[in-house]
Amino acid sequence: MCTAAYAAEREIKVDDRLDAAAATLTDMMRASDSGIPHDLLEKARCVIIVPGMKKAGFIFGAKYGRGFAACREKTRSGWSAPAAIAVEGGSVGFQIGASETDVILLVMNEGGLRHLLSDKFTIGGEASAAAGPVGRNTSAQTDAVMQAEMLSYSRSHGLFAGISLEGATVHGDGATNHELYGHDATSREILTGDFTTPPVAVKFERALHRESR
Repeated sequence: MCTAAYAAEREIKVDDRLDAAAATLTDMMRASDSGIPHDLLEKARCVIIVPGMKKAGFIFGAKYGRGFAACREKTRSGWSAPAAIAVEGGSVGFQIGASETDVILLVMNEGGLRHLLSDKFTIGGEASAAAGPVGRNTSAQTDAVMQAEMLSYSRSHGLFAGISLEGATVHGDGATNHELYGHDATSREILTGDFTTPPVAVKFERALHRESR
């Protein structure tokens, strides 16, 4: 069941996924009292956006989703071109049925950046992640912010809700990167190189610049 659903996920057009990622960022940044604090996005080194991440199963479940990452340019005046990523991971617990959850990960420091640029890492294994604080008046000086390499946010059915990404593996989506740029490219090459944002990612790029002012 999960394999078939993941295969179906791969059929969604890249421009539709980029537009969905842009809409997810905008909606989760602008949620009235429970949005992602702007000062945290300002401090983030990179952002990973996975719209409509799937969770399916009965007792034993699986998570999977495809999205995009972007990192601050060295001057911090802008963002890199987007790199396609995929998230896959199992979970054990009482979970019945299937659901879709929008997920955003803020990469907060050099340790988190190093994991992202490695092209494959496991949350809770190589990389530490904590549930990020929400609300426009939330201070960025919290223990979670100061210690975690990544802060995780999720939204399901319009509501912010916790999601466990412990054990989930994040890796580059080579097929989508090839489709975007016309040749093979790793996440490191895209996120740290001089790649021009492709036309289909303009809405995604604009959302990043708009929400991180």
